[in-house]
Parts: sequence; C-alpha cells; structure tokens
Amino acid sequence: MLIAVSAVKGFTLVTGASTGIGRELALIAASRGCPLVLVARSEDKLSELARAVREAHGVRAEVVPLDLAAPEAPAVLFRETKRREIDVDVLMNNAGFGSLGRFHETPSDRQLSMLCLNVVTLTHLTHLFLPPMLERHRGRILNVASTAGLQPGPWMAVYYASKAYVLSFTEAIAEELRGTGVTATALLPGPTRTEFQSRADMAGSRLIRMGMADARSVAEAGYRGMEAGRAVVIPGISNKALSLVVRLSPRWTVRRVVSWLNRSNNQ
Repeated sequence: MLIAVSAVKGFTLVTGASTGIGRELALIAASRGCPLVLVARSEDKLSELARAVREAHGVRAEVVPLDLAAPEAPAVLFRETKRREIDVDVLMNNAGFGSLGRFHETPSDRQLSMLCLNVVTLTHLTHLFLPPMLERHRGRILNVASTAGLQPGPWMAVYYASKAYVLSFTEAIAEELRGTGVTATALLPGPTRTEFQSRADMAGSRLIRMGMADARSVAEAGYRGMEAGRAVVIPGISNKALSLVVRLSPRWTVRRVVSWLNRSNNQ
C-alpha cells in the first residue's frame, strides 16, 4: 500500500545547528512553525538561537549541547528526546567537518573523528529516528552531503570520501522508503560561506578563492527539496553544471582538477 507523505507534526531536529547551514535550516523550520531540537557542541550559541526563534516565531526550541563525534552521542541524543517526550518528524543531519592536507600528514585522530561525525553518527542517528517515523507514516530526513561527494578529493581525501558515502547512503534509503510516508534527501552544497573553511584550514585553497554561496540560499534550496521529497538537491547553477562535468569527464582528469583546486598557490 502506498502512503502519501504527510504534513510534519512533530519536532525538527537539527545537528550542527549553532552556525552556518544548520543554523539557517533551523531558522527556516521555525519560520514554518516547527518546534525544534537544536544540537551542537556550543551551548551558548544554541541557547541564543533558541531564544531568537522563540521570540520571533513562538515555537518550542529544545537545546541539547553534545559532541556528536563521540561514539555514544547518537544513543544519548535519542534517549534525551524520549526523556523529553519529543517525537522527531524531521531529522536534519548537518553536523560535519573537513580537513585540508595530505592524507598521510594529517593526524589519524582528526581523520577518524571526521569519519565518526560525517559518517557513523549520521548513519546511527538515521537508524534510531527512522523507525518511529515509519510507525507514524510520516517523516523527512535531510542529510547534508556536498558536491565533494561527486568525485575523489586529493588533499581532502577522507572528507570527500565521507560525503560520497552520505550521498550513496541517502539515495539508497530514499528508494527503500518510497510509498511509506517518509522521505530521505541528500543536500549537495558547493563551497559555502560558513565556519567550515576555517576549521578545515582551507583559507588558502584555490577552490575557496573562486567564490562561495551564502548559507541561507543553500539551506532554502535544501529545505524546499526536502519538502518536495526529492532524493538529491544540488543548489546553484554552477554546482549543477559541475555535477554534469564530473559525470562526463575521465576520472584522471577529475582527480587532477580537484587536486589543483584544493591546493594553495604555494603547495
């Protein structure tokens, strides 16, 4: 039996909600009257955002300060929503980070933490929150991937690979969920003006100097695509063109071009 996608009634949970795309996604959800669960490491920034959305939109906003890179974090977060009697109808897996540099020169603990947050936590949270959505026959999942996931990424090998996983995983479950009333969407931004670049030490890369989108426009595109039940959303004409070029170009050419873009002039 096919079940139509129902209107959202429960909470929207946003990871990495304190800044950038996550913050904008939370603001958009609040403007639509959705109550929020805001998750990130910075309690101060989350509390400020919660106050802002309560005052502007009158919605309930719950704050859960948590380091989502910790292995036990997804289970802790899920238990906390149950303790607060929160039904999550929309899960936005936005938290993640990158790191610029040669793979063998980047500390292994940083690489493993990246994989834990970008891949393991996202997968675990989806696995925890999806079954209740299916029981209610309504829900939406938005996983923030990247155009980085469309190709290999020399100088950011683990980050690009992690986003390729997010894209593949989300497309797969989107197909599994057809007709259930629940949808899954992968959002693939290109370079976006957030704190990501400073955390990834990317200030000198050619890719960043070529220009970036603003977080609001990316979040709006992702939110619209999620509401429409699209499996993949690529914001911006240039990013859509990039996806086509990558598919049509020889793999060795793609690797060389990405390597050149990720390096700075003095590398």
